[in-house]
Amino acid sequence: MPDDSQQQPQSPQQERISGGHLVAKALKAEGVEVIYTLCGGHIIDIYDGCVDEGIEVVDVRHEQVAAHAADGYARITGKPGCAVVTAGPGTTDAVTGVANAFRAESPMLLIGGQGAHTQHKMGSLQDLPHVDMMTPITKFAATVPDTARAADMVSMAFRECYHGAPGPSFLEIPRDVLDATVPVEKARVPKAGHYRASTRSAGDPEAVERLADLLVHAEKPAVLLGSQVWTARGTDAAVELVRTLNVPAYMNGAGRGTLPPGDPHHFQLSRRYAFANADVIVIVGTPFDFRMGYGKRLSPDATVVQIDLDYRTVGKNRDIDLGIVGDPGLILASVTQAASGRLNGGAIKRKAWLEELRTAEQTALEKRLPQLRSDASPIHPYRLVSEINDFLTEDSIYIGDGGDIVTFSGQVVQPKSPGHWMDPGPLGTLGVGIPFVLAAKKARPDKEVVALFGDGAFSLTGWDFETLVRYNLPFVGIVGNNSSMNQIRYGQAQKYGLERERVGNTLGDVHYDKFAQMLGGYGEEVRDPADIAPALRRARESGLPSLINVWVDPDAYAPGTMNQTMYK
Repeated sequence: MPDDSQQQPQSPQQERISGGHLVAKALKAEGVEVIYTLCGGHIIDIYDGCVDEGIEVVDVRHEQVAAHAADGYARITGKPGCAVVTAGPGTTDAVTGVANAFRAESPMLLIGGQGAHTQHKMGSLQDLPHVDMMTPITKFAATVPDTARAADMVSMAFRECYHGAPGPSFLEIPRDVLDATVPVEKARVPKAGHYRASTRSAGDPEAVERLADLLVHAEKPAVLLGSQVWTARGTDAAVELVRTLNVPAYMNGAGRGTLPPGDPHHFQLSRRYAFANADVIVIVGTPFDFRMGYGKRLSPDATVVQIDLDYRTVGKNRDIDLGIVGDPGLILASVTQAASGRLNGGAIKRKAWLEELRTAEQTALEKRLPQLRSDASPIHPYRLVSEINDFLTEDSIYIGDGGDIVTFSGQVVQPKSPGHWMDPGPLGTLGVGIPFVLAAKKARPDKEVVALFGDGAFSLTGWDFETLVRYNLPFVGIVGNNSSMNQIRYGQAQKYGLERERVGNTLGDVHYDKFAQMLGGYGEEVRDPADIAPALRRARESGLPSLINVWVDPDAYAPGTMNQTMYK
């Protein structure tokens, strides 16, 4: 028999952890509460880790929806969103959502699966060069090389999301890296709150003083508050500046709602007039892209100031007189402080300028009023969006997903609170509506969500209406249905004539109200404009995901559609 006294004592078994569980721990440290995903064999260990960490796993029907939902979650919460998809087609399906977040400056992490390292370049299932594909549309894209690095790489990706203006990151994780286990002490798991520095910069103090001086002495100033005002949660600072210095404010993108409708400094319809006649124009957190006519719509005689989180955006496409890089909220607060002690009645003198703009605003409204109140059938889109605007409450998050119909709404719908407007952003991606509803209701179940879809836009991701039913996420949805891709149809008519206006842009007459009913939601059809408001109220009262199918005039085009530079 062996002599037990000669055996060496055994060391205690080392605790081990898998790559998927390390990923989940890193997500938890970042404050991620939910991941949006479509399942795949490459990624299931992340699910297992999320269950242990208390992170909700929300499964959708298309990876584009998962990526858009992660983008929407970031916009609503101010925290980065996360989507997890499998390799190959799972990752390529998510590309559009990542690209949209990139142009919209939305912080999110997409995690994609990958074949095992041991099968590299062998033709493994769903193997594609994901990192090469994602690099141009992300702030950071990399492969996790080793299981022990999984959490560390996740934290690295999140850090890069906030380098300059926010944006998306991408990580691919090979299956053997994700499924393997390592001793816990060999894995670096960054501690929450200990691996990211503050990115809030108050800008160059000398430039801040100069802007304060410009605004103090301006006779006809105007400010445009863009998406970064909301991204940086600088709403209070923006409101204080325009009220203290008596400056008219225009808002675009996620900046809508910074000032409530009816505020004496809230302007919407007179922007072109203001930018043509102002002597000082301050552009905050929005680039000189196509929405701004690449800067050409600003008076050549005006002093133009641009404030942005990203140095590369300042002065791009148009010369400026002053550029300030940093956090819009901190910069605006500093400008107000620098100017408030030396207004010397300058703010009072601008009363006539505000009255001039208010007159221009009223003139534009009166010109449109007959269409806003039109009783025509098919329903005029202006009547529809006017009814939606009247329907919104201070707690209604409004989401626009479409082309021409959402262009109509941009001129009429006014969110009543900050952070209550969501649209695709400058990429102009159709199909964001249902994913944004999913993100908004998950993040803020206390809020009402109202979404307007073009019928073409809804078709792209509409099957995830079932996801909203499955997760019991009620919202009020409206489809502006003209059986056309009308924004494109208009351009074709202009370029090729009426005999070719219907090539490739005409859709079937789909009853989206019945589609909603089939999937367990509330649906209703509207053909008479008098029935719009009652139908919206019934949808709200149903407590279900809903679609009100409103048949709108296919021959009515939004001014923004007719003025698009691509058709000039």
